[in-house]
Amino acid sequence: MIPLKNPDESSLDESLVIATSHGCRPGCGACCIAPSITSAIAGMPEGKPAGTACIHLTQDQLCGIFKQPGRPKVCSDFEFDPSVCGTCREEALEGLNWLEEATGSVSAMNDGVLRFI
Repeated sequence: MIPLKNPDESSLDESLVIATSHGCRPGCGACCIAPSITSAIAGMPEGKPAGTACIHLTQDQLCGIFKQPGRPKVCSDFEFDPSVCGTCREEALEGLNWLEEATGSVSAMNDGVLRFI
């Protein structure tokens, strides 16, 4: 499990996690910033490096191409999960940055290699 701000806490209080119809936290956008994406994205034919916001990240920090045909498979396969996303945007960025560093790509999670840490 990704360490939270309180390392003595063994599980997340899921009542603190508010999800949208996207299945993600409003105003977060961590999954559109932290991971590298090696597949082509509309407007980003070479994908994007880790730590760079996708050009489709909206001002309200949501995916602008959510559920659209051109969305990369790695993005479509990624799902909001409190054990990865934590309880706030900062924890999500911290956790996804750690996964990116540890695996070279967050896509390893979607292949079942690192489903839960």
